[in-house]
Amino acid sequence: MGDVYPRFKVAAVQAAPVFLDREKTAEKACRLIRAAGKEDAKVIGFPECFIPGFPHWFDYRLARECKGFIAELFKNSVEIPSAVTDALCQAATDAAATVVMGLNERDPGSMGTLYNTQLFIGPDGRILGKHRKLVPTWTERLVHTGGDASTLKVFPTDNGPVSGLICGENTNSFYRMTLLFQGERIHVASWPAFPGRPHQDGIEIRTRNYAFEGRCFVISSTGVFSDEMRELLCTTPEQKNKHADTGAFSSIIGPAGDYLAGPDRGGETILYAEIDPAVIIDEKISHDLTGHYNRFDLFTLFVDDRPVRRGAQFKEGEEEKADSESDPGTSVELDAPAQLQAPTPLRRIRQRAKPR
Repeated sequence: MGDVYPRFKVAAVQAAPVFLDREKTAEKACRLIRAAGKEDAKVIGFPECFIPGFPHWFDYRLARECKGFIAELFKNSVEIPSAVTDALCQAATDAAATVVMGLNERDPGSMGTLYNTQLFIGPDGRILGKHRKLVPTWTERLVHTGGDASTLKVFPTDNGPVSGLICGENTNSFYRMTLLFQGERIHVASWPAFPGRPHQDGIEIRTRNYAFEGRCFVISSTGVFSDEMRELLCTTPEQKNKHADTGAFSSIIGPAGDYLAGPDRGGETILYAEIDPAVIIDEKISHDLTGHYNRFDLFTLFVDDRPVRRGAQFKEGEEEKADSESDPGTSVELDAPAQLQAPTPLRRIRQRAKPR
């Protein structure tokens, strides 16, 4: 009989936040999670920066005019864990689904630094981990700082390994291969709304290529540019007319690069598709870039996944300094070289004791 790979349903949420309102947007997110759960979705993807919204204002105003918006974004950003994540975890439990939530994150107790983050929650309500966007794109650099490769991970679930990337990260070959080498089968690509674009080629090319290259399923979830956001952010009638559409382009894509749902350019909705994991086997027979269709004796990808330590480092006393200098646990080691072990595609630079 052999192994059986049950089919299951996944969902891509296409929605607008309650702009710059953390609590109301979190409530909306919980409603959407529970709604998708009632449709038996087992993996649910959300847009980029859904809580409490993406910093669209730079498209309509000079940067120095946006200080008030940035301050409100920070005040409404999310700490992990917090009451907001507790509510999201409860909704994931109620839905019995893995949830990938886009949010603006701040470190607990901080007063000035934000990250563009995907939060991964399991169907038991447990936080599986998070991914912080490694390099903010374009004007995002005026709001967010970059993460590190310690959050470039794949998370095991009952429905297969799940991971994700944010917006333009889906272009980056190093990021993609790092996740694919970890066995990723379900990828969540989170995007903001892009109002005013007659075509969404940037999203379509990236997401279909990701699915085709990795022979995996892609849940591509985009935001919606709401009337409320248009009235608040657009400063002229010309801007309002030019950006009169929702800017959405959500879809669900199979391992052959084919659309299983969408793309949808309308308003708020949840896209669903039943996926068959066995299709991955069919597609990898010809091209498995993480296996037989590669040359790991010729190529190796090194990933430094040590967390970056932020802030000052203090050492007291010569004795502590001497101990640290002699402690082998502070040394940095590469995984064993290829000639000492079977070829493997992904090597990590490991530090046995302390982060960078």
